[in-house]
Amino acid sequence: MTRAKIINFLDSSKNKITPFSIDSVEISGFMGEYLKTMLEDTIPSQYKILEDSGTLDNFRIASGKKEGSFRGMVFSDSDVYKWLEAASYALLFIDNDDKQLKEKIDNTIQEIRDAQDKDGYINTYFTFEKKKERWSDLATKHELYCAGHLIQAAIAHKRITGEDTLFNVAIKFADLIANTFGLDKKRGAPGHPEIEMALVELYRETNNQKYLDLAKYFLEERGNGYASTYKFFNPEYYIDHKPFKGLEEMTGHAVRMLYLCNGATDIYLETGDEELFSTLEKLWNNLVTKKMYVTGGAGSRYDGESFGEEYELPNRRAYTETCAAIALFMWNYRMLLVTGDAKYADLMELVLYNGLLSGISIDGRHYFYVNPLEDRGRHRRQQWYECACCPPNIARTLTSFSGYMYATSKDGIYINLYEKSEANLEFGGKKVVITQETDYPWDGKIRVNISTKGDNTFKVFLRKPSWVDSYEIVVDGEKISKNTEKGFIEIHKNWMGTHEIELDFPITINYLESHPFVRENLEKVAIKRGPLVYCAEQADNKDGDVWNYIIDVNGDFEQENFEIGSKKILKLKTKGYVKDLKDWKGKLYKQLKNREMNTKEINMTLVPYFSWANREEGPMNVWLRK
Repeated sequence: MTRAKIINFLDSSKNKITPFSIDSVEISGFMGEYLKTMLEDTIPSQYKILEDSGTLDNFRIASGKKEGSFRGMVFSDSDVYKWLEAASYALLFIDNDDKQLKEKIDNTIQEIRDAQDKDGYINTYFTFEKKKERWSDLATKHELYCAGHLIQAAIAHKRITGEDTLFNVAIKFADLIANTFGLDKKRGAPGHPEIEMALVELYRETNNQKYLDLAKYFLEERGNGYASTYKFFNPEYYIDHKPFKGLEEMTGHAVRMLYLCNGATDIYLETGDEELFSTLEKLWNNLVTKKMYVTGGAGSRYDGESFGEEYELPNRRAYTETCAAIALFMWNYRMLLVTGDAKYADLMELVLYNGLLSGISIDGRHYFYVNPLEDRGRHRRQQWYECACCPPNIARTLTSFSGYMYATSKDGIYINLYEKSEANLEFGGKKVVITQETDYPWDGKIRVNISTKGDNTFKVFLRKPSWVDSYEIVVDGEKISKNTEKGFIEIHKNWMGTHEIELDFPITINYLESHPFVRENLEKVAIKRGPLVYCAEQADNKDGDVWNYIIDVNGDFEQENFEIGSKKILKLKTKGYVKDLKDWKGKLYKQLKNREMNTKEINMTLVPYFSWANREEGPMNVWLRK
């Protein structure tokens, strides 16, 4: 078994729970279908696009193998690094006889290695005549951002393959950065955070204190103006308007802010700086109570791809970048590791099944950069983007999903997320096999079988999803008391032999309403079935425009199995109303004469939000008038 952990603590006394490796869990359910798509469609097609777009050629040009000039965005190197991270994870799941992916990985690493300067610098934008511009614009040129993704890809590749080729490239560049920046060296901080969490993981991989110190330096340098020297945006956009520990709300560019929170949490996990964690808790509470979409999306403004004011959550103009959803998923994972509190895993689940999976099509080859909650039908997934940060980011997240499912503490094993799967874990020096039989998230029935040889007494912690009100739990045929700790159901016993746990989380359909200050959602509801947010899409509703639909909150729902592409989904059908618009023809405003609405009853169909825009074009709506 490899050490293919997403996070591999060196010696942290601050984490409540510790991850198991990605390859310790084989998934075959809802998320297993996405993994299969990653392996068969997404990763191969992304590699082809990286070749066709000239992104890989940038490395060949930088090394002198090919003539030409740099193509793409200034941070295009990071797209290659994220693809390499995803492809490295994919090696854990492909047939060992399949050499094609390994060859692509090895060839890509060789191109990167050949493009690296003797001093360790590697960034294909800053080659030839642009060499003199290196480190001159940390605010916008993404040098440290790209370095962070290189380091993360290199660590993943080393942990999975045991090979040092890419890792040595990353170490050489990290050493150059460490020798360049510091209080007694060149002062600076990244305009786009990312390197902070990469450096902490590099510290964990090498036990070299200088990498942790450098991560702390970059975090603590914020607020001094070094991350926002380019003044097109104000310092708050870069989260450089005050020190991190002085922040009181989620602000600025959403992805930058969330990546910064990831890095800060990693630093806390290795340093135990309680003031830092107090800030993180304050920011998390601000996000979930005042600045987060019902889908788990984050970042409400197109202007600066940023967080807006409190309760500023427009639907059609929601920016909710896919990378922001991924960053929020990663941050809550880190907060879960710190605390062992299920509320963070609950938010991981919300983000995953809604605001994150909406970023990729069912066929695994098309992507959303922006994920609105309301649309007229013009917003469609694209095969790629000039700013292509989201597609390979999704790939590295979904190929590593199994690494998020389980964790361990000194007391026992945590089941964070539910998925049909088999896990080969270890506790108390003995092998533990855990299987999950479930159709989650469509069905809340989960059968967990636990097998271990010899005496092995420990606790099993099973997350009770926050959307669950009442539930049943049966162990070896007997109902047991519902003892919970921080949202986890706790079962303590000797697991020698084979034992069965039956969980029954009744999946209910709930109407959600917004805080009254979210003005756009007044007198509207969103529909949620278990962990899934639903929407009305025109493809299923031909009786009027879904923007004009009114739902009866006292109505009943029927459920219908359906397929979109290769993905099985569950439709919801209910009675509703559509308003007659004939009096509005040729008018934008008219006098209110009476309060009665001229409506007709209709049959209304809803589909999971993640599945919208995979069929014909047409309007979509999450928040329905009630």
